[in-house]
Amino acid sequence: MYASKAQINSISLNMKNQLAIVRMTGSLQKSTEVMKMMSSLIKVPEISRTMQELSREMMKAGIVEEMIEDTMESVGDQEELEEEAQKEVDKVLWELTAGQLGKAPAVSTTTPSIATTEPTVTLEDEAELDEMQSRLAALRS
Repeated sequence: MYASKAQINSISLNMKNQLAIVRMTGSLQKSTEVMKMMSSLIKVPEISRTMQELSREMMKAGIVEEMIEDTMESVGDQEELEEEAQKEVDKVLWELTAGQLGKAPAVSTTTPSIATTEPTVTLEDEAELDEMQSRLAALRS
């Protein structure tokens, strides 16, 4: 009795195993069909070529970025160089003028302010403004 029960359980498990294999086979067939369809839609050589071009462009962009960074660093160095050059010019002028240049007043670095007047609004301008606001309100609604 126990032997026959064990054989029935064994047969049941084998059938479940075969059912799982059949389901797996069906899934793999569907996956294969989907992959064939995708392969027909996607042109691999075109994508490969596009990716290579993208890679080249990204490499160029990286090189350009490095060049810009180097240029910006050299700009900072130029400012320091200009400051040192200005000190040397001041020193030479001091020697040439025998110290008289040092008695001159300092140059102002600020720009004079310009007096701003508020624009006068005429009745015609107000009428145009009201007309524009009414047009805007009409457009919004």
